[in-house]
Amino acid sequence: MEDPKEIIDMAQMEMQDSLKHLEEELKTYRIGKASPSILSSVMVSYYGAMTPLPQVSSVTTPDAKTIIVQPWEKKLLSAIEKAIIDANLGLTPQNNGEHIFITVPALTEERRKDLVKRCKAEGEKAKISIRNARRDALESLKKALKDGLSEDLEKDAEGDVQEIVDNFTKKIDEIIAVKEKEILTV
Repeated sequence: MEDPKEIIDMAQMEMQDSLKHLEEELKTYRIGKASPSILSSVMVSYYGAMTPLPQVSSVTTPDAKTIIVQPWEKKLLSAIEKAIIDANLGLTPQNNGEHIFITVPALTEERRKDLVKRCKAEGEKAKISIRNARRDALESLKKALKDGLSEDLEKDAEGDVQEIVDNFTKKIDEIIAVKEKEILTV
């Protein structure tokens, strides 16, 4: 028989992971100012293996509108340039033979609205993940009930799980609202 506290803790850890994933995903959204995290999801072909850009180069932001990518191997310049274009981030890399310079353009109104939609979609994915963790926890509690857990403990644990779900859902809504405001601020 599983302990209800263990079931709740496991569900809470899964929900926390969903929240962390959402935060990491939203960091990659370009909001008109340069940030190395914009390129963190770009994958480069490195000796036949797809490798994240930050693992094959140095990505820096000398000012609010410029990103500089300095590959650790010069022969990677064209592969990195192609990977940035293929990532469809709305960025145009410029290669000077040693570095890749990217000027981050100001966002258009249409692009801002599109980013807000994508943020909301990511928030919904996180909420689905949290609901899945809740479902798994409730199934484990039902199983524990069949294995001899008292009905009162099971009901209390269900209430605790729902309270945790509500808290995480509220956090997701807050994160999305902050990001939406950040994106729409010109």
